[in-house]
Amino acid sequence: MLRPNDLSNLCAVPCGRPMGPSPSEAFRAEYPWFALRVKSNFERVAASHLGQRGYHEYLPAYQTRSQWSDRVKVVERPLFPGYVFCSFDPSSRLPVLATPGVLHIVGIGKKPAPVDESELEAVRATLQSGLSVGPWPFLQVGERVVVDRGPLRGLEGLVTHLKGAYRLVISITLLQRSIAAEIDREWIRPVRRACS
Repeated sequence: MLRPNDLSNLCAVPCGRPMGPSPSEAFRAEYPWFALRVKSNFERVAASHLGQRGYHEYLPAYQTRSQWSDRVKVVERPLFPGYVFCSFDPSSRLPVLATPGVLHIVGIGKKPAPVDESELEAVRATLQSGLSVGPWPFLQVGERVVVDRGPLRGLEGLVTHLKGAYRLVISITLLQRSIAAEIDREWIRPVRRACS
């Protein structure tokens, strides 16, 4: 089992394939993006059904090595277990809720809350960067940095240092979930905030 603070089992090649249209196209969808809570191990089933029904869906995934009784196998796992992202009209959400595996739409009370599109785009860009990526504990404190060089250029996130390596932590605030990618220290600089 992969522990959140142990990225040593991660494969160097992240997957992050959506199960429908490419994320860059899908993120320009007509409606906002929402996080759907799905049954355990039903992420692919729900994403597949949503795609078949014509919805833009996104299931970010990564690859990790898993020890089987007779061998080590590389398996694909969701970056955010129990969640699938979907773009839809919130006033017409019944067909989404009737999708096999979908439990509910993440929101505040009974009102669905959209996911910050820039956070979702940062997850997509991180997965497409070719860097080692995996789940990370959600962080609320830490220095915000911007990446000036490398495959994640232009992204903002939190920086952390673990086992001699720097990592850029990207979060989906609504879910209070994060991912981390190994980066070079020289790639980043602190985010300068405007004085009020």
